[in-house]
Amino acid sequence: MKYVMGIITLMVLACANEKTIQLPKIEHSETTEIHDISAAYLFYDETQKDSVEFNRKNLIGTTNWLVNVDKRLTLKQAIPHIKYLQDKRRNSQMHKNENAKNYFTCNDISRNNLGFIEFTEVKYKTPDEETINSEEDSDSILFATEIDFDSKESINIHQSDGNHATMNWKDLLKNYNNFDFELNKDSIYISFDKNLPFQDYITFKSFLKTVEEKGNLISKEELISN
Repeated sequence: MKYVMGIITLMVLACANEKTIQLPKIEHSETTEIHDISAAYLFYDETQKDSVEFNRKNLIGTTNWLVNVDKRLTLKQAIPHIKYLQDKRRNSQMHKNENAKNYFTCNDISRNNLGFIEFTEVKYKTPDEETINSEEDSDSILFATEIDFDSKESINIHQSDGNHATMNWKDLLKNYNNFDFELNKDSIYISFDKNLPFQDYITFKSFLKTVEEKGNLISKEELISN
């Protein structure tokens, strides 16, 4: 296995051919080095069903998992496989390591090297699975703000005081500090359009990390639209 300029080349000995993954780019990653790892791969392959080839043969349950997703895949294509891996980790009863985590592998362009975004605790939901108002959540999660990432051109922000804004990606970055988020009190609820390219998803996830670092509580549930 060889990492070069954000493209992973995996030698698949079983079929004696070479496959590539175009990793999503990230401006900056706080996590740049992880030890004790094994990897899974979601290749973009138009010859396969739903254009996805999923390779998880090298995963070891007690290690940190690096999930390498081709940036050209959409959430609709990638999320079912990612959920499968999460369920596999959570439901495993043998050789379990409570400290092992799951990461997306990215190309950190600020360092021209690999960077990683953790998603161990993220729970992906579809609208029919949504539990925002369920009894188990009602006492522990309050949402002051909802951010709907439909695309880079259409980001909708709904706040608990009734304020609503629709903007593009550049305007969101420019005006973020003007939003009156209730710090350290209510969570920010996130939803993503199922047709988002994985690259855009990682871009938004990186932005949300900076939001969280300013004191906002980001919900661990992420709604993926039907």
